Amino acid sequence: MSTQASMTGTAWAMLLALAAVWGGSFFFVEIALTEETPLTIVLHRVFWAVPVLGAVLWWKGLALPRSARIWGAYLVMGALNNVIPFSLIVWGQVYLEGGLASILNGMTAMFGAVVAGLLLADERLTVAKLAGAALGLIGVAAIIGPEAMSGLDLRDLAQLAILGAALSYSFASVWGKVALKGFAVEVNAFGMLTGSTVLMIPLVLAVEGMPSFEYSLPVWASLLGIAWLATSLAYLLYFGILVRAGAANLMLVTLLVPPFAVALGAGFLGERLSPMAYIGFALIALGLAVTDGRLFKRR
Repeated sequence: MSTQASMTGTAWAMLLALAAVWGGSFFFVEIALTEETPLTIVLHRVFWAVPVLGAVLWWKGLALPRSARIWGAYLVMGALNNVIPFSLIVWGQVYLEGGLASILNGMTAMFGAVVAGLLLADERLTVAKLAGAALGLIGVAAIIGPEAMSGLDLRDLAQLAILGAALSYSFASVWGKVALKGFAVEVNAFGMLTGSTVLMIPLVLAVEGMPSFEYSLPVWASLLGIAWLATSLAYLLYFGILVRAGAANLMLVTLLVPPFAVALGAGFLGERLSPMAYIGFALIALGLAVTDGRLFKRR
């Protein structure tokens, strides 16, 4: 009988770190969109992340797999976890406010619990996981503000694009756990992003043409920030959490990203948090506690 995946203290710490580095990704994209098109931004994001991870592999002396089957799995992982969701989210941000996009992206946790519960024997779909994800999503909505929900219309293609990205992330976490087990975290991150780059180059050339390299300093800083922090570092954490805690628990990160973004804005930009933001933080904390379950077991 398979053992149910659970969250350890290390996994929680890694999850919070991942949320922190992903918290700035929407901000980076907004700056980059002032001078570049969506698919090209995605190509910059995955392309500049590859040499950083390559350096990590060299430093640790890790060898790459030689199996064509594994590299095929990396292509699939790159499509599900980078090419499809990154492209849909960046395109959606052209037409959507960041608040609404964050709420819709928060559906990844709910999708992740359902998809993992249906496809993985050791990640049973439980009432606690669904209830925790629902509480977290309500918390995200509270932090962003109820006014953002006034624009919710599933007929809008941009909003459907964000939901499609959330669903793609959910399938990616399951695929990564099943197809890439047994390899080092650093190797999986490098292989996935290499696969993503291979897929994005012909797509960008066909749809948007040759990428430009004539950007302002803020845009270059944003592109490298989203590549090195929100991609290279993030996916080292991502695969580490996947191994330790499983696919459904990993998807909880999408509930923590908006709070980190709001907190960073308050700390570095002087933005004031509304009372609803603190209520949202409390709901997310409760949702995570319900999902984890250990606090209530002790009670």
